[in-house]
Amino acid sequence: MSKAFIASVIQESASLTGASANRAAGDLMEAIVRELKKSGKFTLPSFGTFTVKKTKARKGLNPRTGEAIKVKAGKTVRFKASPTLKKAV
Repeated sequence: MSKAFIASVIQESASLTGASANRAAGDLMEAIVRELKKSGKFTLPSFGTFTVKKTKARKGLNPRTGEAIKVKAGKTVRFKASPTLKKAV
């Protein structure tokens, strides 16, 4: 799914211009990111939940050279589909 796809769905659904729908899609994505930063969780009922998880520092391998490297600790976003979405797919 892309921002253009979301914008086209918004445009058809709300009878908006392309520019307005694109701006609405961008605003939607920004709102989701803000909520993830603020609370670490974002839920869309009947779709699923996005959560921010911390990852530990670990050792990895460079696939080209096979050399051991250190991977820093960080954050990643996980998604868990709702039972409604699982049933629909």
